[in-house]
Amino acid sequence: MSAVVAEQASIPGTTQGSGLREGAFGNARALSCRECGHQVDLGPHYACPECFGPLEIAYDFPAVTREEIEAGPRNIWRYKALLPVPADIEESPNMEPGFTRLLKANNLGRQLGIDNLWVKDDSTNPTNSFKDRVVACALSAAREFGSKVFACPSTGNLANAVAAAGARAGIKTVVFIPSNLEQPKQVNSAVYTDSLVAVDGNYDDVNRLASEIAGEEDGWAFVNVNVRPYYAEGSKTLGYEIAEQLGWRLPDQIVIPVASGSQLTKVHKAFQELIRLGLVADKPYKVYGAQATGCSPVSVAYKGGVEAIRPVKPDTIAKSLAIGNPADGIYVLDICRETGGAVEDITDDEVREAIVLLARTEGIFTETAGGTTVGVLKKLVETGQLDPTLDTVVINTGHGLKTLDAVSGSVGPAATIDPSYAAFAATGLA
Repeated sequence: MSAVVAEQASIPGTTQGSGLREGAFGNARALSCRECGHQVDLGPHYACPECFGPLEIAYDFPAVTREEIEAGPRNIWRYKALLPVPADIEESPNMEPGFTRLLKANNLGRQLGIDNLWVKDDSTNPTNSFKDRVVACALSAAREFGSKVFACPSTGNLANAVAAAGARAGIKTVVFIPSNLEQPKQVNSAVYTDSLVAVDGNYDDVNRLASEIAGEEDGWAFVNVNVRPYYAEGSKTLGYEIAEQLGWRLPDQIVIPVASGSQLTKVHKAFQELIRLGLVADKPYKVYGAQATGCSPVSVAYKGGVEAIRPVKPDTIAKSLAIGNPADGIYVLDICRETGGAVEDITDDEVREAIVLLARTEGIFTETAGGTTVGVLKKLVETGQLDPTLDTVVINTGHGLKTLDAVSGSVGPAATIDPSYAAFAATGLA
């Protein structure tokens, strides 16, 4: 082992990867720095030892065919050859997330003036959000590293997914959330674990605490801290599924919510991998990022034409997107600019309106993150930033039952009446 990798091996959080079983991470071959390209051995590392840039998974992919993928299970493990997981991943107890529906949204499309619109609806995952995808990959890594505790800082959906996945796998879970998190999300986590910790502060405060604990406690796998490179790869499966469900082709445009920014960057990575593997035709596509105005540091940077992200203090009902210092924000800027897309934001009132709009046109009840994405889609069309004649996909990342308070004051009974036909007729609803 090189001196650099030996030094990396001392990073707290789990056991060293030198004892990894053969094929523990499938076709993954190394961790590569996104900034300088320096590579280190696979292990519980997330920062480059040379420049402190973020590490991500590098692969030696075999030849993969559409037929091989289609013959796999109807969950994310159909793409296991493209993920940092072992070939026998399906034998380990897991939540089997993924392969959620891609709905042709004709009603919403007509409302917004978009010819061909699809909603990738990840609210049907086991804990009702896309976080089940990333957690499944993180859990696989935690197992291979021999971790004793499976943990995370979270704005809600991740806490739900980690707690449930840990319960299913029989590993202790500890999840940390901001104390002002929506009550349904707190309950959704606490029902799976007795180790839910509410922290007075916003997500960035919670994340700093998690990083400190990861540095002090041995054997803890924090999914979005010391096993982040593996965790983040789970988001690629959204991109794989969208392409497969469109008949092995890429959309012309895609709108993705931005919290840390990891989901957007990994969907783009998935599209590029499919192109390189010859699984889809190479074609241009535009990537758009969606934020709520009350926490829109990436949108502000995009509109200002600057390269740096200026951290903000979140103040929005879209709490699952309320990350004021997004780790992958600069990469979101790069991708949206390079593909000809954009990053846009909308107000909380527009988020609420979009939640209702999606529900009343397509029968999909989305949480505030999905409301943000649909609302931004609407704004992109109205401002001429998105071409309504092109094939467009919008991602719904979670279920609205988790954020009922967001719209509880906006919807309700059209009337309260006596139990008689005359009373009903008076409402004008007949």
